[in-house]
Amino acid sequence: MQVICLEDAAFYALVEKVVARLKDKNSVEKDKWIADEEAMQLLNIKSKTTLQKLRDEGKIRFSQPQKKIILYDRDSINSYLEKNAKNPF
Repeated sequence: MQVICLEDAAFYALVEKVVARLKDKNSVEKDKWIADEEAMQLLNIKSKTTLQKLRDEGKIRFSQPQKKIILYDRDSINSYLEKNAKNPF
């Protein structure tokens, strides 16, 4: 077994580089507008009818750039989930 000794400054510089690299690797920006399959996955629902009901009742935002294309706002889905979250006792 080998032991590597570093001075404090060198150790913290190494840790900062590792953290920066991990942030760069994992900071893939997610799309603001998502398709119905991903919206259903985020909401953990199986039915497109339920998704349409949420849309029709104004509970989640959507955009319809073309007649048969409906996109959902990821932020509104997350805020809908947060609004309906129950706190533990």
